[in-house]
Amino acid sequence: MNAPVIGITLDCENGGEAAWSRFPWYALRRHYMDAVAKAGGVPIALPHHRALVDAYLDRVDGLVLTGGDFDIDPSLYGSSRRHATIRTKEERTHFEWALTEKALARDMPVLGICGGMQLLHVILGGTLIQHIPDEVQDALAHEQPNPRDEAGHHVHIESGTLLHLICGVDKLAVNSAHHQAPKDSPGGVRVSALAPDGVIEGIESTRHRFALGVQWHPEFLIESADERIFAAFVAEAAGMPAAEYAKG
Repeated sequence: MNAPVIGITLDCENGGEAAWSRFPWYALRRHYMDAVAKAGGVPIALPHHRALVDAYLDRVDGLVLTGGDFDIDPSLYGSSRRHATIRTKEERTHFEWALTEKALARDMPVLGICGGMQLLHVILGGTLIQHIPDEVQDALAHEQPNPRDEAGHHVHIESGTLLHLICGVDKLAVNSAHHQAPKDSPGGVRVSALAPDGVIEGIESTRHRFALGVQWHPEFLIESADERIFAAFVAEAAGMPAAEYAKG
């Protein structure tokens, strides 16, 4: 299998006296890069230049949408209500939106992680819970107090889904660092994982060969199933169907 090139989206900040730099900068935890490389992919970072979206996609075989401490503007999923906790990054969102739409149009493998899953869900026609503690009764601590390289709770993986085929388990311990989540399952979107409190933790498109989102951070590789998610994604990007890889 030739090593596929995997584009990974970056976070960004405007800088300031108290920040890492006084000037604007990009950031990416190395876990994303390391997980892709361990799975056999060649990771590259994608700066936020919308004019280069097509050029990026001409050069990569798969796309990872990363998480971050920010939210999608509710107006992008048709909501006029905006929760007080919402913090947006317009430049990043507009870039990732254009990149993801065009990647899906090419039927390129896409893996959305945490906020990246939420973006994927909205692009596929879904809406979001804007603040889980306000909308989910008896919600778990989805912003877990313990370190992110430890599990915060379990999820149930739905049988018959691509995620279930890849992971090979019904229940998975996951880390959790989010206050929003998908609210619905529009046409063409299958829910693939649920937390015990009913919060959607995994989605996949039924209209694309591999467009999968998980609400946790599998790049920390705290379970063998996390490694399998990256391995199946990289295999798909290399031309081997993820379902075939999983069966093998």
